[in-house]
Amino acid sequence: MTIIVRLDVVMATQKIRSKELAALLGITEANLSLLKNGKVKGVKMATLDKLCAALDCQPGDLLEYQKD
Repeated sequence: MTIIVRLDVVMATQKIRSKELAALLGITEANLSLLKNGKVKGVKMATLDKLCAALDCQPGDLLEYQKD
């Protein structure tokens, strides 16, 4: 099972920079970078909620499942 994080694509589409999004979410740029690169083991529902609100998107826009 592989979950692909498409946060960078959505950010580019919305033309928002990491620094600005991190400030909106209340997290560090380093943590946002880890999330963007799929280096995290999980995402809090509150963080996913804030991401969707800030980027005006759905969770499915940010995460994609790919079979092995």
